[in-house]
Amino acid sequence: MRIISGKLGGRVIRTGNDGARPAMGRTRESLFSILESRGISWENLRGLDVFAGTGSLGFEAISRGAVHVDFVDNSPDLCKALRLNAEILGIAEQCGIYCEPARKFMARRPSMAYGLVFIDPPYRKNLVPDVFSALVSHDFLLPGSFVCAEIEKGAEFEVPAVLQIQTSRNFGQTILEIWKSI
Repeated sequence: MRIISGKLGGRVIRTGNDGARPAMGRTRESLFSILESRGISWENLRGLDVFAGTGSLGFEAISRGAVHVDFVDNSPDLCKALRLNAEILGIAEQCGIYCEPARKFMARRPSMAYGLVFIDPPYRKNLVPDVFSALVSHDFLLPGSFVCAEIEKGAEFEVPAVLQIQTSRNFGQTILEIWKSI
């Protein structure tokens, strides 16, 4: 898998052996195009990649100018791959890697709020509602933050009122939705 654009564009991301479902190039390209068309500013941006898997979304954000991304995944194999990729790409100092369940990470208040959050949970586990609840109740978001979720078609969950839908796109069995905090 390759990083699409930015200072790391074309560089390869190694994947773990965990069977993770990485964000496909077409979906990633659409996501970042939408964010840029909505006026995201990469300068001083801190991101959070929940259910990070291969880290393709967070690494793409750093490549485009984000100053820091925290990656959260509970798979030791994927965390090892995340660390290795961060080292190989020369961006380890811009990455926080948390090898723990998302629920545990989200139960703590962050030291600094995030301007961009990626949520790409495993399908059929109903993990999105807890993440959305924690984003709001534990002050994970800055005003104007973007929250991007890649979810399975037909998944239902309640979105907090402080998040306004920006777009929803269908990619086969995957729905890409983007919200902005008010």
